[in-house]
Amino acid sequence: MTLNAEKTKPTVVLIHGWGLNHAIWQPVADALAADYQVLALDLPGYGLATRYPEPYSLEAITDQLATLIPAQSFVLGWSLGGLVATQLALRYPAKVRSLAIVASSPCFLQQPNWPGMNAQLMQQFAGALSANLALTVERFLAIQAMGSTTARQDIKQLKQAVLSLPLPEAGVLAAGLEILATTDLRQELASLSMPLFCCFGRLDSLVPVAMATMLAEIAPRAQISVLAKASHAPFISHQAEFLDWLRHCLRAK
Repeated sequence: MTLNAEKTKPTVVLIHGWGLNHAIWQPVADALAADYQVLALDLPGYGLATRYPEPYSLEAITDQLATLIPAQSFVLGWSLGGLVATQLALRYPAKVRSLAIVASSPCFLQQPNWPGMNAQLMQQFAGALSANLALTVERFLAIQAMGSTTARQDIKQLKQAVLSLPLPEAGVLAAGLEILATTDLRQELASLSMPLFCCFGRLDSLVPVAMATMLAEIAPRAQISVLAKASHAPFISHQAEFLDWLRHCLRAK
């Protein structure tokens, strides 16, 4: 979905995370609209993007999104969207002038010597999807806001964004969890040639901040920022800080 269609401006692409849709980016898009063409995209199977590939894989959904993205865009992905944005940079480098990942990891699942999500928690989400889709998504939203001083307001805003458009099918959500559980792009991340910007919340329970130090070793050219009081959705809970960080990234050469 194009939120600002003036093509003479630099393009900023925003990719949301699991269980949500492009509406989550509206405040960010509004703040950038004067200076940038903002493209807030729905992941395939989410929001207005009702068409999706089968089988549903990281490569297939990246290929579908790539058809919508102009060359030399600033591409930002949040959470699951960070994996998609990274894969886009790997498969279509001409489309990505700069890459930004927010509260995201090249490897979400906890590994030996790599902090991440507990496998049991991931399995619980997968098992709960078939029992109660809406409740599972709501639980996930609550985890995303955990630790934020404005958690109640954050969850309300996340829910409004989710409910503004139809929920994804359970199969799409399950496939997204599978991508989170099985993808490991740590080695590939080190090979990226474009500028890489990373933003993390120190209180994030899904993407532990300890990962940022290890990420710096994998990709030493990455510019890493940590918001001290934010959790998994810093663009909602700490919007002013997040926009300051984002504008700095957009101005960087």
